[in-house]
Amino acid sequence: MAGRSRRAVAVLCGIQFVDVLGVTSGITALPAMLSGVSAPPAATPVLATVYAMFFGGLLVLGARLGDRYGHRRVLLLGCAAFALVSLVGASAQEVVQLVTARGLQGAAAAISVPSALRLLLDASPEPDDRRGALAAWSASGAAAGALGLLVGGVLTEVFDWRAVFWVNLPVGVVLIVAVRLTIPRSPGEREPVRLDLTGAALLTGAVMALIVGASALENPHARTAGALLIAAGLAAGAVFVVHQRRVSEPLVPRAAFASANLRTGTAVSFVNTATTSSTGVLATLSLQQELGISAVGAGLALVPFSLGVVVGAALTKPLGARLSVRRLAAAGLAGIAAGNLLLVLTYGSVGGVVAGVAVAGIGLGVASVAGTAIGTDVADTLSGTASGVLNTGAQLGTAVGVAALLLLAATTGGSGTAVAWAVAAGLAGVTGLILLTPASLRSRA
Repeated sequence: MAGRSRRAVAVLCGIQFVDVLGVTSGITALPAMLSGVSAPPAATPVLATVYAMFFGGLLVLGARLGDRYGHRRVLLLGCAAFALVSLVGASAQEVVQLVTARGLQGAAAAISVPSALRLLLDASPEPDDRRGALAAWSASGAAAGALGLLVGGVLTEVFDWRAVFWVNLPVGVVLIVAVRLTIPRSPGEREPVRLDLTGAALLTGAVMALIVGASALENPHARTAGALLIAAGLAAGAVFVVHQRRVSEPLVPRAAFASANLRTGTAVSFVNTATTSSTGVLATLSLQQELGISAVGAGLALVPFSLGVVVGAALTKPLGARLSVRRLAAAGLAGIAAGNLLLVLTYGSVGGVVAGVAVAGIGLGVASVAGTAIGTDVADTLSGTASGVLNTGAQLGTAVGVAALLLLAATTGGSGTAVAWAVAAGLAGVTGLILLTPASLRSRA
């Protein structure tokens, strides 16, 4: 990979890291945020989910905006918006302003990430280079998701909750300058497409309802509302599919719906986050509530997860030379299953948590790279859409996985956490076995 391409990949992975970090970095600071603007506790669920709502809901629209107006231009717009709306949050004096800032941050991230992935694929056209670039992309995203809780806690303790917002301004400026210096203009990358705004509204509403509904299931007093929201989200999703079949220029091109690679990659992305985000949340709660570890201490105990992701992503290059991409994804899912089983077997041990999340992290690193490689093995005209769909699948996996397994842990007695980890292991293992079926292995990927 040429030096310019390496610099471009590093910058684009930095954008992925910052945008994904925003999902979890604000979670640790939530109590301080609510106290700082004198907000009632009832505002917690909205503030906790609004970033993920807009991030997950607008990813596909963000991808199509890149297709129409140019991915470099849309990426720069997203980076600028992310930095500027952070000022709104940092200066917030009441909860409405704070919620608005978090929602706009999520929207800016949704605009940025699909175009960043498309540009990363363009910067690494050779198979070996692309595998390395995807490894870095997957490692940066997964590591950011795990480190966000720690980063948010440290910023809040050392400075103030407003630092969680302030820090994004200089970071955003650096990223804008770096994109302008390393990413060349591509005048031929735009597509003369008409944006399907009705489809965008339906998909955004469906994803938002699913994310909020899944989050509500975690609260015993809001489970009925959560179930209704999930039902509404599924209904909106069904209407979206019907609409896409009827409209002349759909939000998701028909070729994308027909792509077996995109469907498989999205399923792998969903299972990856469903079985690891939930693992991390359950581990954090177990460390604090059952073993008496502080919030920062629990965050430090999860650092091996992030390191494991980096190791797993790095392993994909030598493993990819020997295994097909689907076998590679199956191997990564097996690692996730093994990590969850280790957590079950060592339940109640701090050392067991550290070892279990490290093994799961290695598996996630391998499976993330493989899942992204499968899902982006599509025609060039679909690569922008594919990046949005894949990231949407990952966001839904996080929301649904965390909600479902927290609910399972809360309703299965004293060993509920171990039961939830066992279920996560089973889901990852079964998905890996499906990828090894003859029909799957005969696929082009």
